[in-house]
Amino acid sequence: MYLGTQVGARDDDDYRVFAQLGLKHICADPPGDPRSWTLEDIERHRDKVESFGLVLDMLQLPLPSSPIERASYPDILLAGPERDRQIDAVCTMIENLAKAGIPAAKYNLNLIGIPRTPMEKGRGGSMNESFRWDKADQNAAPGLAGVLSEDENWERIDYFLERVVPVAESNKVRLACHPHDPYTPPGYKGVTRVLGTVEGLKKFVQMRESPYHGLNFCQGSIGEMLDNPREEIDDIIRWFGTRGKIFNVHFRNIRGGKLSFMETFPEEGDMDMVRSVKVYQEVGYQYMLMPDHVPTISGRDPTGVAFAFCYGYIAALLESLKAGQ
Repeated sequence: MYLGTQVGARDDDDYRVFAQLGLKHICADPPGDPRSWTLEDIERHRDKVESFGLVLDMLQLPLPSSPIERASYPDILLAGPERDRQIDAVCTMIENLAKAGIPAAKYNLNLIGIPRTPMEKGRGGSMNESFRWDKADQNAAPGLAGVLSEDENWERIDYFLERVVPVAESNKVRLACHPHDPYTPPGYKGVTRVLGTVEGLKKFVQMRESPYHGLNFCQGSIGEMLDNPREEIDDIIRWFGTRGKIFNVHFRNIRGGKLSFMETFPEEGDMDMVRSVKVYQEVGYQYMLMPDHVPTISGRDPTGVAFAFCYGYIAALLESLKAGQ
């Protein structure tokens, strides 16, 4: 278990900063449209990352967290006419990751993006993302996906998994799927988000069972599914961790829970992140812990400062584990 980041480097200086802050393992994508990445593009990117003393642990497949209207391969979840071709392109990318020696990829199966309500003030006046159901447009119209039943949603997900999981397994590339963020009531924007509940995530990782099929375990998103995140999260980590289904951790905290929360810095939310990191160690988790969705802070040039704080916090927790504290 080690410190990681998925923050995109703006230029070479950012890679130097990662190394200077004690980061070694990163999730970072090659430049350009992911649909155009060749094996040579991925290898060139890997070599560049490694030239800064970093390790390229993971890439993002072209299945993002954005709404389906902005997806690179929309037909995979829309069951459109290009679905098989787009799935084949994802499979080719998985094969290319294996050839380049990159052991994992994260991805989303998202139709409506990441709904949020207006940002709220946090510690010292930071601006933090939030979601309050009573402030949301509860009757928001469906988007491009239209009205999609829970069963049909599962069928489309299974169609994808049936084709990509064997490719991932034969190439020994771990596929880490992000939960739906946040939980929303069934039928919101026409869609029941089946990966927005713990039971849905359990069903998901048991479909097309494979040691290479698991989760980008976003602790913040999973906290958003719970009535009492502080008391419930540890057993959820244990359930997925003991089954070897956690391939990356978004080490994010919240204040609140299902349908009413604000994102926070890791040490000030409701979940006990010190206790959580001990549970990750207990279950044998062995990959990256990375900050995610950090608050927006003030300053003359604040970009990256909040992430740097989170890197230091996670690094201190990992050092305390090594010391047996």
